[in-house]
Order: sequence, then C-alpha cells, then structure tokens
Amino acid sequence: MDDKIIHSEVFDFSKKVDYSGDGIVSKKIIQKPVGNVTLFAFDKGQELSEHSAPFDALIQVLEGSAEIIIDKKPYEVKAGNSIIMPANITHAVKATEKFKMLLTMIKE
Repeated sequence: MDDKIIHSEVFDFSKKVDYSGDGIVSKKIIQKPVGNVTLFAFDKGQELSEHSAPFDALIQVLEGSAEIIIDKKPYEVKAGNSIIMPANITHAVKATEKFKMLLTMIKE
C-alpha cells in the first residue's frame, strides 16, 4: 500500500490506511489551527471510549460499519454514511466490523 498523500493528486482515502489486528490505526491528513482531518481504520470490536471535544466533528464512513453513540443515543453507520458529532456532547465509536472513517474536526 502506498499510504503517502500527495497534493494535487487524485486518491482513495480507504487505500491510504491499513487495518491492524485488534487495533486502531490513525493517520493525520491535515493539521491546522482551524481544524484537523484524520483517517482511521478500526479492527472489528475496537472502540474509542466516550469523550467530548470542544468543537464539531464530522465522520464519513469509508468502509465497513460502526455504532456511533452521541449523548447516549446509538446510531448505526455504514460505508457511504456520515454523521456530525456536536461540540461539547459526549460521543463514542465502536466498530461492529472492520471499519474505516475520515474524521474532520472544525474548531470555532
């Protein structure tokens, strides 16, 4: 896998990160003072525990499926779906199968 991302080149996010057995892989794509874009690959059963962030976050599901919990309410998401996790509200991510997502966080 060629995981390097080059400016002004067409690419597929899902091919820029590999799964890791029993783990979560994250890769910063863009990191700026106004926000971040991070690519994630979760093995089945992996999760990010409940937490909150001081800014909105957009999840775009690239492969697989997951349960996104926002303010204690579960949402099932699959490839092609997106969901916004609002600022200062608790949320968690649980991979119900191998799962890749792009996370975009915008700071105020």
